[in-house]
Amino acid sequence: MKVTKHFNRIVMEKKLEFDDLDIFQKSTQLSALVKTLESDRKRIAQSLHDDICSKLNVISLNCHLLKIPNLPPKEIEEITKNIIEYTSKALNSSKKMTHSLLPPVLDKFGLHAGIEELCAQLIDDGTVAIQYENTLKFDFEENDNHIHVFRILQELFANSIQHGKATSISLFFDIIDGKRTCKYLDNGIGFDMNQLKNHKGLGIKNVVSRVEVLGGSLSMESQINNGISVVFNF
Repeated sequence: MKVTKHFNRIVMEKKLEFDDLDIFQKSTQLSALVKTLESDRKRIAQSLHDDICSKLNVISLNCHLLKIPNLPPKEIEEITKNIIEYTSKALNSSKKMTHSLLPPVLDKFGLHAGIEELCAQLIDDGTVAIQYENTLKFDFEENDNHIHVFRILQELFANSIQHGKATSISLFFDIIDGKRTCKYLDNGIGFDMNQLKNHKGLGIKNVVSRVEVLGGSLSMESQINNGISVVFNF
């Protein structure tokens, strides 16, 4: 009888430990999600301020110039031309921002199509060559989670091109050890892993947060002048 009571007490203690661990993991994932969302909000606000707002200010200024009495026809023509030009630029910027927030192809056709379009856009820009291979079948019902995978890739691509100066990127999706896994490599300038904490501009924290939200794990390797390798599962 005493043995049974002792056993039951141990079982209850272990159950409480697991419950506490589950709460901690959920709290950690929630914290990571909040940080990621805040990072996205700052990025969007910065883009609005630096890009669209600056163009709208130019448009507003030119509209006020049209109020000046007795303007010569050539000046009216030049001012009107500026208004049309910057209105077009503002529209294009807003379209790009909307597409970045939620690409229509990702929303309508899923992650694979979204990645294909993302790769095609970067290749068309002529700055990088991309090899993309995928053996996974992405369930459309999991698209809310797949958005995080897409954002991770956007971050990695941006880091490789802007910071790493990469000219070639390889991207592979496969099942490894029973888990859906993404392997990402580039031929950029790389960095010293010992100095990773100092590379705040690399957006690594954002990547780590999204992988945590997905309940996955992430590993990273890099060396100076030897590119970067990132592997994460989800």
